[in-house]
Amino acid sequence: MIIALSVIALVGLVAAAWFTPVLSVRKVSVVGNVGVPSDEVLTTLAIPAGKPLLQVDVDAAARRVASIPKVDHARVERRYPSTVRVTVVERAPAVFYDAPEGTHLMDAGAVAYAIEPPPPGVPRLKVEKPGLEDPVTVDALKVLTSMPPPLRAQVGEIAAGSISDIRVTLLDGRQLVWGSVENTERKSAIALPLLGQPGKVYDISSPDLVTVK
Repeated sequence: MIIALSVIALVGLVAAAWFTPVLSVRKVSVVGNVGVPSDEVLTTLAIPAGKPLLQVDVDAAARRVASIPKVDHARVERRYPSTVRVTVVERAPAVFYDAPEGTHLMDAGAVAYAIEPPPPGVPRLKVEKPGLEDPVTVDALKVLTSMPPPLRAQVGEIAAGSISDIRVTLLDGRQLVWGSVENTERKSAIALPLLGQPGKVYDISSPDLVTVK
């Protein structure tokens, strides 16, 4: 009898929390956004004030926010008694590429997410068909993102005519002939000390037989 009453009481509390205006949305906080306006996040979030917190589908809300092109992913949390907190993680530009409609920013996952001028220090990507489904784009980005920061900071352009013809042009005009994405970690380790030698073209496509011209 006592157990039954306890269960009934618990069900009653849950039902009350589900519908009560006391535990309803009164505030929505957005954190982590820099390039995405908070108003855009709130509009896409689409959680009305006064909605009981328990009725807020946080996973669906997070997916809605993640549909914003500049957002990589998002987390939506209930903060009792009356707050919804949205944490936004924005996409970061790894490269930019030029197209007839303007300069596109692309993240390390090969997602093109904005048409706007690139921030300082972001290298140019030159491939025939830049995009997520293009193996040449994907491999070029793998090469770039695998580089140690001191080498990556010197990159002005990464170009590829095919998956086996990746070339890196540094800010000072020197060129690294990278070849394919294979042995990229080893090539990265070779590249930095090799650049200490005089030359204009450094061929590290075969790590066992590098050449400098």
